[in-house]
Parts: sequence; structure tokens; C-alpha cells
Amino acid sequence: MLSSTNEGDRSPLRRWLGRAGAHDTERSLARQSALVGAVCLVVDAVSFLTRGPGPGPWNTLLLAGILIADAALVSAPRFSGWVALGHALLIPALAFVLPGRSASTAGQLVSAYRAGAWLRGRPAGAALAASCGGVLCSLLISGLDAPASLLSLVAANALMPWLVGRYTTARKAHVDELRHQREAALRDAQAEVAAAVAEERETIAVELHDVISHHVSAIGVHATAARLNLAAGPLPDDSSVRTSLTAVEESSQAAMVDLRRLLSLLHEGDESPEQPGLSMLPDLFDGVRSSGLRVTYVVYNTPHPLPRAIDTTLYRVAQEMMTNALRHGDGKAARVELDYGDDRVGLTARNRIVSGADPVGTDSPVTGFGVGLEGMRKRAETLGGSAAFGLAGDGHYWESSVTIPLGGES
Repeated sequence: MLSSTNEGDRSPLRRWLGRAGAHDTERSLARQSALVGAVCLVVDAVSFLTRGPGPGPWNTLLLAGILIADAALVSAPRFSGWVALGHALLIPALAFVLPGRSASTAGQLVSAYRAGAWLRGRPAGAALAASCGGVLCSLLISGLDAPASLLSLVAANALMPWLVGRYTTARKAHVDELRHQREAALRDAQAEVAAAVAEERETIAVELHDVISHHVSAIGVHATAARLNLAAGPLPDDSSVRTSLTAVEESSQAAMVDLRRLLSLLHEGDESPEQPGLSMLPDLFDGVRSSGLRVTYVVYNTPHPLPRAIDTTLYRVAQEMMTNALRHGDGKAARVELDYGDDRVGLTARNRIVSGADPVGTDSPVTGFGVGLEGMRKRAETLGGSAAFGLAGDGHYWESSVTIPLGGES
């Protein structure tokens, strides 16, 4: 039996179960075929004997031929043409022995059906011609010569069973094709679901990176400053250590707030009311300034309301820009420009880099996976925008720029 599953892709247990199922189907078909052959044999034998054939060796030979032909109905489908030919030869002989008898037998009808169902091309046509010829000869021998009667009986006893066999096979092929189409559609749907899940995971990874990386970087900067100040010796009560530890506390609290926002987005989707936007950039920059990085924030043109997706995306981009400035800049100053246009909005950040530093962020265990700059680029492209990153100012500055069209929200 054919199977749509590749045997090499299945476990030994599944292959064994598949073979067991195929063998069960084959045994069931064999039993049904044997039952059909047995019923035809009994029906034809009883019909022959009850018609009262005269004594003689030819009658016995004819009965034996009928029984053998009916028994051959159990043979393999590839012998269907020969079985149909055997029945076609027996029917004219029956017309001599039993004048006036019906121009068919149960075995002959089944043999015509098998030929139509199993054979294709020339063998199928030859089997049909043999069946029609056998029925026609038996009718002529019986003395029937009316054209309409001959045509109708040949069609009923030879052509019709053959056509039913063809129809059955064609219907099975159609059902199999529908099943294959359904399986293909199911595979496509599963692939789409898997792709959607992978895309959603990537989105969550970018969100987590932007939220956690920013605050953890700030915490790291303040913790390092506190450690260095402690190593310097006794400090007054209003020391920079207290300032740094306070900043660590504030950054950790801000991280928890952003995490709650992200969880709200995961639970409630776009309906979540707690997502950040450009109006919160001053608070973001105040937190960065507490790390010692002087942030200059400039807004060009008159601010106007933005679609929520663009508003949140630009905030997350600014957050990632500040994270990169803290990690890979000189830690002294950064400039952020927000430009409101009629059909687009742009956000640009520039900061001086330390000589020999890796501004792209490949030395970071987090951004090394391409989540940082690549995450900003994907955020912009999702909304139909673009992103650009690179060295500026004779290689002493790193500049990141993101532009999103106001009509590009997806």
C-alpha cells in the first residue's frame, strides 16, 4: 500500500504501526474479494444446475469452466483483463447449453466491473470489447436480433458494470486528491502558525532587550561608580556613593515599571493602556543624566499626535540609543533630535565614542545576537520606515537615525 508519509522520517515504532495498518487493510480487501468470488461461484452454480442442463461431459466441463472463472475473481487486479476474457468466452457457450437464459452471469458482471476499475488504456478497452462481444454473441445465439434490444442488453450486462468500475476508481482518485489537498493546506497552515509564533518570539525578545538592557546598563554604570568611590576612602554623608546607589534603586524601579508595561502588552495586546510614548522621553533622559551622561534633547517643528504604534516604537528606539551611548560611548554627552515632519517623523542620536570601542555592540553578550541595532532596524521597517547607523565626525562619533512615515503604520 502506498503511504503519503516518508518511511525514513518515522520512528521504528511508527513504521511498524504503519506496516501493521497496511497489512490489516490488505487482509480486509483479500477477505472481501474472496467473499465476492465465493458468492458469484455459488450463484452461478445454482443458476446453472436449476436450469436443468442435459447430461453429458460438455455440461460438466462448462460448469467447471464457470466455477474456475468465478474463482479467478479472487486473483490479483492485474489479471482482470484475462478474467473478463474468460467470462466473455463462457457466455456464448452457455447460450448453446441453456437456450433462452439471461445473457450474463454474476461472475461476468463482476469481471466487467473489475476490468473498468483496475485496468487503464488499451487493456481496459480490450476487456470492454471482449465483454461486449461475449454478451452480443450469446444474445445472437439465443435468437435475439432486434437492434434496440441487443444494444440495451449489451449496455446493461457489459458496458454498465465497466463504467461503474471506472467511476468508482475515478471517485477514489478524486477523494485522495481532496485528502492530499487538505493535508497540504494543513501543512501550510501549520507553517504559517510556526512563522507567526517565531515572529512573535522575536518581537518579545526585542522588547525584553530594549527594556532590560537599558536599565541594567544604567544600574551597571552606577554600581561601578559606587564601587570606585568606596575604594577611594572615607566619604562625607552627601557622597557620590549615595547618589549612585539612589540611581541604582531608581533604575531598578523603572525596570519593574517597564516590565509591567510589557506584560500588560502581552496580556492585552494593542488595547494595553500602559505603553510608553514620546511624551515620556524627558523622564527617560533624566534617568540617563543621573548616570553622568549629559543628554541634550532637541525637538524640531511643532509636535503633533502620532499613531500609537509609531509613538511607542520611537520611545523604544530612543531607549536603545541611550543604552548604546552608555555602553559604548565615552559616557560624557549625547545629543538626541526629534524631527516632526508633515509626512514622517525622525529620531537621531549622536554621542562620542571611546577610541578602540566597538560601537556596533558585537562585544556585548546581549547585542551580540543582533538584537540591538538590528532590533531598531526591524522596528522601523515594520512600520514602513528605515534606520541608519554609522560613524560620523571623522570617526569620533556614533550616529543612529530612524525615520518612520506617518502613513506607514502596519
